[in-house]
Amino acid sequence: MKSDIPLNALRAFEASARHLNFTRAGMELFVSQAAVSQQVRLLEERLGLVLFKRLSRGLELTDEARLLFSKISEEFHGIEKAYRQFEGGKVREALTISCVGTFALGWLLPQIEDFQQRHPAIELSIQTNNNVVSLAGEGVDFAIRYGSGNWTSSHNLLIMDAPLTLLCRAQTAKRLLKPGDISGETLLRSYRLEEWENWFAAAGIPPFRINGPVFDSSRLIIDAVMITGGVALAPDVMFQPEIKQGLLARPFDIYSGHDGYWLTWQRSRKITQSMNIFREWIIQQIITP
Repeated sequence: MKSDIPLNALRAFEASARHLNFTRAGMELFVSQAAVSQQVRLLEERLGLVLFKRLSRGLELTDEARLLFSKISEEFHGIEKAYRQFEGGKVREALTISCVGTFALGWLLPQIEDFQQRHPAIELSIQTNNNVVSLAGEGVDFAIRYGSGNWTSSHNLLIMDAPLTLLCRAQTAKRLLKPGDISGETLLRSYRLEEWENWFAAAGIPPFRINGPVFDSSRLIIDAVMITGGVALAPDVMFQPEIKQGLLARPFDIYSGHDGYWLTWQRSRKITQSMNIFREWIIQQIITP
């Protein structure tokens, strides 16, 4: 690598671009806010470009900075992974998975011991997200997301169909004799506003206004169901233990939507050996168990 490339300045820029804050970037790099700011200014002078708009509320990337960040963030992640692979005198390969919390708790974590036993040389790191994830910006190898799979910036492999159905407490289910009976219940909602309308259509009942609280994950919604006694839509495939234990009930055999869980990765990303191993493992475990 050429000695005239300002690596410290690039590292300061990359951290600042992720945090949009010099102070938080400094905390990550164990240097002062002033040191980070100085390194970024030096980089701007070297490049002859303005990389950040300094605002009272923080930083804003310029168009040039966004392009530079997209180019170097993955490279720094690759350097870190290479270092971790040899750290401590034991060769291993790191793999980072970002996963919606519902799938992480409902399927991945109960299965992860099998993967670790089969592939002890792969050091797996699992992060959770609320279905919004930047594969490049957050430095992850795979993201497991819920939805229709219509994400144009990534390769998307359907690993599990997961339509929505009505879930509630067992005692609540006893008074729900027909779909229209839910009009007297508290209906919990996700941020996907169309879900209840789709279920009303599948159940053949006219829609009505829903006033229940909004949650950002199915796991949190179902926790709220068990605590408050409300009624919610969720993929029952993720809550089989709770259903078998009688903590949850599915009062109607009515499903709506065509969404599922998808394994996604960057289109520009070269598949590593550990990524290929994980992809084949999850396909084997789910698609051909």
